[in-house]
Amino acid sequence: MSPVAPPRPVRTTLPDTWPGTGTGAGVRTGTGTGAEPERPGLRLDTEKLLAARLHAVKVRPYLADALFALHVVEDRSVPTMAVDAHWRCYVSPAFVARLPVEELAGVWVHEVSHLLRDHHGRSERYARRHEENGPGEPRRRNIAADFEINDDIYGDGLPRPRGVVVPSLLRLPSGLLMEEYLRTASMAGLSGDLAWLDCGSGADGQERPWELGPEGAHGLSRQQRDAVRFRVAEGIRGRPGEAPEGWRRWADEAFHPPQPWRELLGAAVRSAAGGPGVGENHSYRRPSRRSASLPGVLLPSLRRTPPRVCVVIDTSGSVSDAELGSALLEVAAIAQAVGGRRDLVSVISCDAAAGVAVQLCRAGNMELIGGGGTDLRSGFARALRSRPRPDVIVALTDGQTPWPSEQPPCRTVVGLFPRPADGHDENDPDYVPDTPPAWARVVTIG
Repeated sequence: MSPVAPPRPVRTTLPDTWPGTGTGAGVRTGTGTGAEPERPGLRLDTEKLLAARLHAVKVRPYLADALFALHVVEDRSVPTMAVDAHWRCYVSPAFVARLPVEELAGVWVHEVSHLLRDHHGRSERYARRHEENGPGEPRRRNIAADFEINDDIYGDGLPRPRGVVVPSLLRLPSGLLMEEYLRTASMAGLSGDLAWLDCGSGADGQERPWELGPEGAHGLSRQQRDAVRFRVAEGIRGRPGEAPEGWRRWADEAFHPPQPWRELLGAAVRSAAGGPGVGENHSYRRPSRRSASLPGVLLPSLRRTPPRVCVVIDTSGSVSDAELGSALLEVAAIAQAVGGRRDLVSVISCDAAAGVAVQLCRAGNMELIGGGGTDLRSGFARALRSRPRPDVIVALTDGQTPWPSEQPPCRTVVGLFPRPADGHDENDPDYVPDTPPAWARVVTIG
């Protein structure tokens, strides 16, 4: 079990208007707006808190790894119970004292659900994308995150408390994601009533004064957090009948999120084409501004010219006709990524040997020749022999090929048609294909 950290020197009494009637799980308990002030000498009832965790594990066994990964921190300045992005759980002793064990178990499940579903990272990304950083936005994101998870928590051993925060409060459907609730409802009417609601930065991405931060003790690293999520997802997939539909959906998508792969491929090409030194040359057409400091001397300026892209398409027998058709669509998308200059995009078809580089603007009905074995090294070599030499090489392949032993003197993007992890070879059942080299930017297609 997780050890309990000693209390830090924090406030030991709470104001008369302390919003302590919430459970920290999007739930109110009690009937009044005021709560009994926390007694200065009250210590955390560790036995009760851990008994509640054991009850949560008993009724939600698929969350056991995550529940035991949380590190408990006793802190009287925490309103109820909250988590940070580093898997620390901050607990108020008074809150634990007044809640029944079964309801406290529901709070454990609620808080760990925020972390498993990465509400911290998703909230930060949503705020950046929509530029929503006002003072009330963290609470709005906390409410939307609670809407996402509360419909999966209660029942079957976890009693649903009165006043739980659920989508029906705004006449919204259940089963949606946090981002969908944020897009479809303002939640302005709830924010005032739920001023007590605070699940910590693990729910909305906004760091709290009581949190230990990324450098504090007992936090999990990114790799450790991912390992916990992976074990929970594998447990849910292994025994799908035990988990609600929302958790099964999460487990299916946790490590295989849907990716806008065409956008990713275009962004990778643009990033490679816009790197330092790519498409740059000196020109006297426009003198350098430094010429003003050297009378009588004309200095050239550095000009950026459109980058040249060479696309190497794997035409071996292991690539299907549908994938070859998709590769041609990607060639058109790559031309768009470099500003629509089709004359700067060339295509090489390659199986065990490379074909002739064909400029896209002259391709007409492009014919991809191949069908044999796979060795993209000849395709890379053929691309580098082109004159002028490309600034970016894009390889579209299933990955079942040897790769160049040295990094090409230009940027490289690999568009990878997905294959089973164990590979296949009729002549060698133990065959495992080489992974793309570290110097290539890899984007999975489809």
